[in-house]
Amino acid sequence: MPSGLEAGRLVPAPPVREVDVATVDAIGSGGDLPPELLQEAAAKFGLLASTMRLHIVWVLAQGECDVGSLAGQVGGSLQAVSQHLAKLKLAGLVRSRREGRHQVYLVDDPHVVTIVRHMVEHLQDQRAESERGRGVGA
Repeated sequence: MPSGLEAGRLVPAPPVREVDVATVDAIGSGGDLPPELLQEAAAKFGLLASTMRLHIVWVLAQGECDVGSLAGQVGGSLQAVSQHLAKLKLAGLVRSRREGRHQVYLVDDPHVVTIVRHMVEHLQDQRAESERGRGVGA
């Protein structure tokens, strides 16, 4: 079962499972992927399709943060950021820990950070290439 929203309610992330060798071989060789794996990947990407959640993951990729600091950095209300964090937490993308009276959030899946960084770098490269092609900055 994919994590996220289901019938208007939050659903916890499925337990982490080992991927069998056949699945790894299929991924590496460009073969067909099991539908369950595609569904899980789509659910994770779906969570990151929100600009606010993507920004939250980006900020947390730089280091731990409490909800108040996060709200200030991403330009959202405490309530909105808290709701987004709850979804990301249920999906297993972020986790929290208590630090004194504050709840501190951090990225729980470093692979997600890698994917987000690759996408941002790719878009920055595309933008720079496009601007060079139009003579911007010359």
